[in-house]
Formats: sequence, structure tokens, C-alpha cells
Amino acid sequence: DFQHLRCGLKCRNKEHLNTRTHTSARERALHYQAGQKIHGFTVKEVTVPDLFLTAVKLTHDKTGAQYLHAARDDSNNLFSVQFRTTPMDSTGVPHILEHTVLCGSEKYPCRDPFFKMLNRSLSTFMNAFTASDYTMYPFSTQNGKDFQNLLSVYLDAVFFPCLREQDFWQEGWRLEHENPTDSKTPLVFKGVVFNEMKGAFSDNERLYAQHLQNKLLPDHTYSVVSGGEPLAILDLSWEQLKQFHATHYHPSNARFFTYGDLPLEQHLKQIEEEALSKFDRTEPNTQVPPQPHWSTPREDHVICSPDALAPDPAKQNTVCMSYLLGDITDTFESFTLSLLSSLMISGPNSPFYKALIEPKIGTDFSSVVGCVCITKEASFSIGLQGMAEDDIERVKQIIIVVRRRNGFEEERIEALLHKIEIQMKHQSTSFGLALASYIASCWNHDGDPVELLQINDSVTKFRQALKENPRFLQDKVQHYFKVSSNTHRLTLSMSPDEAYRDNQAKAEEEKLQTKIQTLSDSNRKEIYEKGLELLASQSKTQDASCLPALKVSDIEPTIPVTPVQLGSAGGVPVQYCEQPTNGMVYFRAMCSLNTLPEELRLYVPLFCSVITKMGCGSLDYRQQAQQKELRTGGMSVSTQVTSDSTQMDMYEQGVVLFSSCLERNLPHMFQLWSDTFNSPHFDDEERLRVLVMMSAQELANGISYSGHMYAMTRAGRMLSPAGDLHETFGGLEQVKFMKRIAEMPDLSQVLRTLPRIKKHIFNPEHMRWECAINATPQKMSDAAGKLDDFMRDIAANRRERKSIRPNIVEVRGLCSSGSDENSEIMFAFGHISPKFQPCQMKTFFPMPFPVNFVSECIRTVPFAHQDYASLCVLARMMTAKFLHGEIREKGGAYGGGARMGAGGLFSFYSYRDPNSVQTLSAFRKGVDWAKSGTFTQQDIDEAKLSIFSAVDSPVAPSDKGMGRFFSGITDEMKQGHRERLFAVSHNNLVDVAGRYLGIGQRTSGFAVLGPENETLKKDPSWIVK
Repeated sequence: DFQHLRCGLKCRNKEHLNTRTHTSARERALHYQAGQKIHGFTVKEVTVPDLFLTAVKLTHDKTGAQYLHAARDDSNNLFSVQFRTTPMDSTGVPHILEHTVLCGSEKYPCRDPFFKMLNRSLSTFMNAFTASDYTMYPFSTQNGKDFQNLLSVYLDAVFFPCLREQDFWQEGWRLEHENPTDSKTPLVFKGVVFNEMKGAFSDNERLYAQHLQNKLLPDHTYSVVSGGEPLAILDLSWEQLKQFHATHYHPSNARFFTYGDLPLEQHLKQIEEEALSKFDRTEPNTQVPPQPHWSTPREDHVICSPDALAPDPAKQNTVCMSYLLGDITDTFESFTLSLLSSLMISGPNSPFYKALIEPKIGTDFSSVVGCVCITKEASFSIGLQGMAEDDIERVKQIIIVVRRRNGFEEERIEALLHKIEIQMKHQSTSFGLALASYIASCWNHDGDPVELLQINDSVTKFRQALKENPRFLQDKVQHYFKVSSNTHRLTLSMSPDEAYRDNQAKAEEEKLQTKIQTLSDSNRKEIYEKGLELLASQSKTQDASCLPALKVSDIEPTIPVTPVQLGSAGGVPVQYCEQPTNGMVYFRAMCSLNTLPEELRLYVPLFCSVITKMGCGSLDYRQQAQQKELRTGGMSVSTQVTSDSTQMDMYEQGVVLFSSCLERNLPHMFQLWSDTFNSPHFDDEERLRVLVMMSAQELANGISYSGHMYAMTRAGRMLSPAGDLHETFGGLEQVKFMKRIAEMPDLSQVLRTLPRIKKHIFNPEHMRWECAINATPQKMSDAAGKLDDFMRDIAANRRERKSIRPNIVEVRGLCSSGSDENSEIMFAFGHISPKFQPCQMKTFFPMPFPVNFVSECIRTVPFAHQDYASLCVLARMMTAKFLHGEIREKGGAYGGGARMGAGGLFSFYSYRDPNSVQTLSAFRKGVDWAKSGTFTQQDIDEAKLSIFSAVDSPVAPSDKGMGRFFSGITDEMKQGHRERLFAVSHNNLVDVAGRYLGIGQRTSGFAVLGPENETLKKDPSWIVK
């Protein structure tokens, strides 16, 4: 997975609730001492930084490999190995190598052990990333045996891969007949990474970020595209790939990281025995030299594809100024720069927001903004996207003027330090992964990863620097952004060109013809034969018996119970869940949309995104933003559509309020919600326009990245009322609606609409389901008291309203907690739309992308139905055993498969796919394969393992009890589903494939997003949007 990893404090604090009596992992790790020898490693230092962990730094004696272990009482253990990979061309060699090392190794020579292990383990995360200057291979799991299995596969993959030529053809690129079995069909370029990068570069934000880095740092590895520039990929040879592995994938160029509560010795022993003992030290020579500084600033210009969904088609230009800063291995300097960056660009109180966003010159900041610490030297970028070409010079002048301004308010600095405090206390489930990503860039350039974890030291040092020199931050601004002191500045503009896509296609065609012209008859024959060989290899049933695997019997038969107490506040039901939240309080409220008139539905997501950003009570929007940052971990309102667990056409619709705060700020958090409920501001049309433009731009930018999600949402639109609502709130219909709103010259009608929605939603009469609070046992009664005050405060503003949606039938039922006989009985509401009739619809959306996103959705059964579990297992098994081979390996798409949704819709999908009609046919073939029953018990067991790794993925203290809160799915219901999953048999799978997915048995929807497609346009059953 090629990623542009962004810098920033991504650390999240996960305190594992450890009920065991023996010493904690943190305490055990303190027994190590500097100089101690363990399994070929020497301990260098043992420290206790922040974040509730003990850090043990080691070096491998024989190879010099570096190792960091973070011992923490967290059962979600993580391993990662990263190599410094510094390509000097844009052939994508590190990225294609990242794919091919995972395709088989000496000990595990079967094809694609990586994808096979997804179904043979209970991993909570498995992936690999190619950054600009390193490649990382992380996994995490809660099971000790699983950790050893995955570690064995990962070590063998990176150090002893097969790197077969066939794997290079499949994952990198190849010249092959359009239909490999027919030598009369034309020769075309194929390959997974080739198609992935074509898709990646169809995203203008991604394209701009890539150009900016290449041009700001033009003298070494950052001047090239590590992921691969599509046409340059076609110049990479198999020999070059093997050579890059030999020079970069060596322990002397490696950094190992382990995290969690498993013992360190076991990891070291396995890594030494299975890998490192077989190597000697080398000098990798992969260092990145400092970028020579320019004596004068530079300017450059690039072009991109026009965006059909841009809020204003005449405003599609981007301009940005980027400054080269200091070395990222200076931890305190990087910390200071990231704070300075936030002060300059974050939120409506920042100078650049006021100067660039609020005058509405553009729609949003440029795709790269603020301090970026992913290259050896950091950079700071500021600019705008979605602007007119005529405004480029004006924006440049504004940036120069704002840069000269001095001073930051003390309250804004305190708000940022408060945010860091919250980030250190909030506990996420993937803390190990966040940590690995956080330290990766600095460690990659020989910085001290432990220093990065000593965040409180940096905060103390920062406060001290401000105390000693009140102009500390202004001096930094002068040092880095004054032309006389920093001449290494790039101004890069980008504009759309109508001919861009045609020129790209033309360049690819020319490259293809050049390669074809040099082919002799024997070359052509060889290409045809190699194509047949690859197809035969892809079609052959693989023997994966060499791979380690857990068994279904390794899965816990029962789920741990999450105790909740049910009460009420101001007459509204409340769910209280006591958790070790580390001094944080998490609040949620579900407000029903039942009485909302149909014509207001499309406006609800806009209402949600602006309601906490327009000002409230006595606070204008700037003061509101400041108070949110000073007093909370964020406040948000979002749409919620929950399908009923027993009936397909029954659903719950509403908006969810969510916020968190440190315990000391509880009264302030509820005061902000009271003001938002009782007196939100809906009078500032200029502010609304800024928020609308940013929202519309963000939605338009997201399609090329999440096209498969938009395709699935559209395909499910006509299959259930909840599916219809998902499309309205979060599908392409919402993207197009926001584009229309952004194009309106006058937003007064929208301003008048927002209070109408508020009357229906922010009314305690409509807070149908309940509120929920997750907090520590010590703080729960205080939280309950503050919630009660809040509910009484807003009840004073209550107006009785009666339903104005007669087409909705309300079904009222009773449900109790089931865990406490004395608990208050709570009401559950469901809505059935009697008019709704599911029907088939096929929709094609022509998009400015060179690849497709394809989906087919089928209406099946809800969560509590006895066949639901079988359909879950079937989706997972079809993905691993059939669709992956057809869509990715043979078809060349970046991804594809099937999934069973909670709303009873069974979805097929593909991602960054060169095909469309062929993929729709693969979906059908997948059903035929399932109906034929040619799968084994091992296949079924692997699908179950894969499902349980998701079902049993760790849940953060802030999210415990939320399944019950949002869906009404109790622990008992979850246990019932679990037992049905265990019981799924071969007969069940063949049966549900025929009954629900077979032709004539199903009601289905189809959607394709992608380039012009004559086949679909000529087919009268497809609607072209």
C-alpha cells in the first residue's frame, strides 16, 4: 500500500486493562540493563518515556541491525521491520519490490503467502507501506502463537523472497494480449502496481503533493516517485528489481520495532535464529545527503486533469509556497515547528486561515499544507486550491504579507498544548501501529526514536523557551520564513488542461507501440506463451500447507461481556459504560430524524458539518473554535443510518453528537453543547460559504480514493430504505448536491433551511434512543450529574412537535439491558417505509479516471437471520479463494472482493480496476463457483478465521458498548451470531449462494465509476449519469 505518510503527533495512548496479578510488561522490561547480551543483541539503553511504556533499545552484534522494543500492557502486539529504500529513478522499484517480496519466499514458496495469511491468522493488522525513503512491513495480533507465525512469514518474505519473474509480471508490469488465451487480441500493458499508480495519479491532490516534493528536493532520492510514475514503471526490469533487494533489504539497513505485552526475549530469539544469524555486516550506503540550499527562490508550474465535480469549474488552480526547514532528527526543533505550523494554519483563528480561506479566493488549503516531516529535512507549505488563475499573484502576495506578521495569543498556544495532553491520554486500539508510523521517518535518518516518545520533556522545554524569550516563536518565523534568512523556497502552481488525460493516454499508446515495434516473431511468441504460463499459474489451486495457521479451535468460544448501566437524564434514556479511559470522558447522543420533512433530507450532512462551526450563544465562530480546542477533544455531529437487526425494510435514522474532554473540563463541554442546542448562529452567510466550499472540495477530492465505497453505496440504493438513505447522506448524490450548493451565488435560502432542520433534530422530544457516556467509575456520577443539568437546560427550550411524515410507520418495542434485572426499560424505535419497493438499477458514472470502480449489490437478509452468518463466511471465502485471483491477479486491479453488510446487502466490488464488464462477469463466476461447492473444509475454516479476526478486533475504552448503543445489538445477540458463525457448514454455503445470489433469486443493483465506456453506454439496461 503506497502511502504518503503525513507528519504530526499521531500517538494515541492505549492503556490495556490488565487484570492479571503478575508483573506488568512495563515492569518486566525495566529489568534489562545496558550492556546485557540477549540472543545476539546488546541492550543499549532502557528508558521510561511517556505514553505508559518502557522503551528498550538494542543493536544486533553481528549485522548492526537496530531494534526498539516498547513494552506496554496492551495485548494488541505489533511487529514492524523497515528498510531505508532510496531509489534514484521513478520506475517504482521499492514499491514493486514491496509487492513481490510478499509473493513467496524460501521457507514459504507458495504463491502469495501474504494474502493467504490474512485467512490463516487472527491478525488485527497486516500490510506493507512504501514511503519516499523507507519501506515498512508491520503486522499486529492479540494471539501469541499467531505473532510467532506471522513473524516467521514476514522475516522470510523480506530477507529470503523468491522474487520470481512471474511475480514481477503480475505485480509490476507486463506486455500481454488483452485476452491472454487469444494471440489475435492486441498487446496491452498490465500489472497491479502499474494500475494502482495510474489510479493514484488520477487524484489531483496526490499529483500535486508528488510534484511539490520532487521539485523542492531535486538533488537526490526525493526528486523521483518512489511509488512509480506509470510510464516509468514500464522501464523497470526484473534484474533491476532483484538488484535493489540485494542492496537495500539487509539487516545492516534494517530497523526492527516490537510493541505490546509479549516477552521481548522470544522475539529476539526468533529473529536471530530465522533471519539475522544468516547475515554478516555490510555498509548499506543508503544515507540521504542534505539537500544543497538554493541561493534564490524558485517557481514552477505543472498541469493536471480537470475535475468534473469541482465546486466551480472555472476555479481549479492550485498555488503553494514551500520552504525547506531543518533536519527532522532534531526532535525539539521538529516539535516546535509542528506547533508553529498549527498556530499558523489550523482553524479560523490562525493567520493564514483568516487571510486565505475567509476571503474565499479558493476552496481550501492546498493538498500539502503546514509542517511536513516525512523527508530528511522538514518543509513548511502554505497555499490554496480551487482558485482562479487570475488570483495566483494575489495569493503569493498575501502569503508574503502574512508571513511577516508577528505574535500568537497565549490562549491559542495553551489550546495546542491541551490537544497534545488529550492525544497522550486518548487510547486507540492501534496504538502500536501509530507509534511505528510516528517514529519511522526520524529513525530512518538515524534520529533517536526514544527522544520522540518523551513528549512531556518537549512540552516542558517549549514552555521554558517561551518563558525565557517571549519572542521565541516570532524568532522561529523570522529564521525560517524571512527571504533573507531562507532562500530555499519553491512556489508551485498547478492548472487543469482539457487535453491532459488524452495526452497521458497518447503517451502510453506511444510507449506501447515503441515496445511492440522492437518485437521479433519469436518475442511475440514468447509473450503469448508467458501469458499462458502466468494464467495457468494464477488458475492453479495453490497448496498452502507450508504456511503456519491457527485453527478454528484457537478462537475463543465466547465474547467478553461489556457491562453497561441504563438510566435517564432529563427524561432521556442514558447508557453508562464504566471504562479505564485514562481521565477522559466520552459523550454521545442520538437524535432522531423521524419528523424531518423529505425535502430537507439532502441538507442534513451540511447541517451536521456546520452546526459546531458557525458560533453559538455569546461566542462567534472564532471564539467557539478556541473554546472547543481549549476545553474538548473535539465536538462533532454526523448522520447515522442503522438497519434493523430483524427486518430488511426497518431502519433508524438520526444524527449523532459526539465529544470528549478531560474530566476537569466536563462542565465546559456540556456548556458548549447547551449553547449549540439553544442558540446556534445561522446568520453569517460569508462564514457558511467558506464552510460549503471546503466541504464540496473535500467531497470532490475523495472520489478517486474511495471510488469503490461510492460504487457500493450507489449499487445498494434501490435495494433497501437504509441503502437509499446512505446514498442521500454519503453517496454521489450528496457530492453532486454539495457541488450545486457551492455554485449558488446566494446562500440565504440555505441559511433559512438550517434552523428548520435544527427544530426537528435538537429537540429532546426527538432524542429517541439515548445518550451514552463512557468514563472512569470514579467520574461517572459527576458525568451523569452534568448530563442531567444539560438535558434540563435544553428541555427549557423544548417545543412540542407532531410527526409530519405520515408515510413512515413507527414500530415501538421494548428492550431491556439483559444484564441487570433492575435496569430501566428503554424504548427502541424502528421505521418501515411501506412505499419502498426494491428494484434493479444499473448506473454508470463517467469519471476523469484511467481506472474503474465496479460494484454489484444484492439484497439478502438482516443481522439476526439464521443465514446472515453463512453469507458473511461466503463473502470472505469468495474473496480469498476466487475473486482475488480473478480481479487482482488475472485482471490487474489493485483490489476486489465481496463483503456482507450489516444492512443485509451482499456487495461485490473492485478498486482501481482496468476492467469493468470483465469484472462484472467475474462477480457472476464467483457465484457459480460458490454454488458448485468445489471448496474444501480448510477454505471454510480460513474464511472463519478471517471473519473472527475482524469480529474480535480490539475495542477502545471510548467505544465500548457502542454496538449496543447504535444498533441495539446486545452481547447476547453478538454471542448468538458468533455461534452461528462457528456452525456454518459446506452445505450452508452452497445453499445460500444458490438461494440469495443465484440468477433469478436476487434483487441486485450495479454501479461503475470510471473512464468512457462504449459497452455500457450501448447497453440500454444501464443508466449513464
